[in-house]
Amino acid sequence: IFIFMCLYSIFSHYATGINFDKYDDILVDVSGSNPPKAIMTFDEAGLCESLRRNVTKSGYVKPTPVQKHGIPIISAGRDLMACAQTGSGKTAAFLLPILQRLMVDGVAASKFSEVQEPEAIIVAPTRELINQIYLEARKFAYGTCVRPVVVYGGINTGYTIREVLKGCNVLCGTPGRLLDIIGRGKVGLSKLRYLVLDEADRMLDMGFEPDMRKLVGSPGMPSKEDRQTLMFSATYPEDIQRMAADFLKVDYIFLAVGVVGGACSDVEQTIIQVDQYSKRDQLLDVLKSTGNERTMVFVETKRSADFIATFLCQEKISTTSIHGDREQREREKALSDFRLGQCPVLVATSVAARGLDIEQVQHVVNFDLPSSIDEYVHRIGRTGRCGNIGRAVSFFNPESDTPLARSLVKVLSGAQQEVPKWLEEIAFSAHGTTGFNPRGKVFASTDTRKGGSFKTDEPPQASAPSPAVAADDEEWE
Repeated sequence: IFIFMCLYSIFSHYATGINFDKYDDILVDVSGSNPPKAIMTFDEAGLCESLRRNVTKSGYVKPTPVQKHGIPIISAGRDLMACAQTGSGKTAAFLLPILQRLMVDGVAASKFSEVQEPEAIIVAPTRELINQIYLEARKFAYGTCVRPVVVYGGINTGYTIREVLKGCNVLCGTPGRLLDIIGRGKVGLSKLRYLVLDEADRMLDMGFEPDMRKLVGSPGMPSKEDRQTLMFSATYPEDIQRMAADFLKVDYIFLAVGVVGGACSDVEQTIIQVDQYSKRDQLLDVLKSTGNERTMVFVETKRSADFIATFLCQEKISTTSIHGDREQREREKALSDFRLGQCPVLVATSVAARGLDIEQVQHVVNFDLPSSIDEYVHRIGRTGRCGNIGRAVSFFNPESDTPLARSLVKVLSGAQQEVPKWLEEIAFSAHGTTGFNPRGKVFASTDTRKGGSFKTDEPPQASAPSPAVAADDEEWE
């Protein structure tokens, strides 16, 4: 029974929804020289028997668009910058071809070396996301000689080092802890073949860019010409694309799946105009209508997260919270309580906005709207995943959220959502009407090498907070 429960835990998977087959109709744009032909089935991927078996156990029936194109591109040895909607299968798109190559080459973990030399390093901005990627890697590598390991802050460093020294082929980590393990001489880089940046736009912005440059400049790190670099995200501002070129080979492939920077049409988006002092009452009204369905409530600050969680508990709504100041065990307990439905409401800061794949999240509430439209897209992407239907309700305060109005109108229009008349009026009056097309183009962002230019409807601003601000909920260790 114990072995069965372990296998069930490892191979538990996200159930696809009624709209999963709609993925076949999503537009795809592939640019770059001689891109490999897409696959239509997992059989065409030529996976080895053990990997194919684990893919089947994981409930994968047919590849999503990012997997159809991404797997053959990576298998062909090409560098890749891939942009696809949240919940579209990006993690498997890079893990499967990497693990396939390592398995075919007979790579095996060894615990007899005091310096581990992983063949692949995967970096992500938050502890929860990198642990999720690790669990996916462990699932696909189950029963093979390939050993994934995860390193991140909040866990005893000695324990982390002992886990790495048991053998490590795929090292998953947050930037600070990854650099620390390398700096201690416990991890060497001379055998590295693959460098993967998940949520790449965040990994290359003003907060994490120095760490990424330090990583690729570490002693023993193969040059970009001698390694394969893969970048995945749901949003790619043009300035981030330019910066990414420093890490990629000149002939990298750019893959855009769906409306780049757009929201999934499986999420029903509702924008409610409300002033700051009426938000709590409005939140109660929303949560009373959702009952015990899992709901994520996003706020901008850690203090607000604790305050709103306490308020909801006082109102007899079972609620937990997650943010950067909570200890790791508290964060893991909060996510566990939310996943199991013991606390159907999770109040969160941006630490939970990216990549987290929690089944049966039916609702997202933006109690506070973020300052950037990219963050909005990531937040509402916590629901409506894998073809399932979701709902996102956002509180719009004209006093603070007007700069986001025009981009909101574009995202709503692009996802075939109803745009409130009052929001359109605010959007048109915010910066004038010149050049404002709420319907936009099919792809909101294109490969910058084509000479295209990404135009934002927001006023010029920094692409990300300063490191001090970014550290608020992103992980340096």
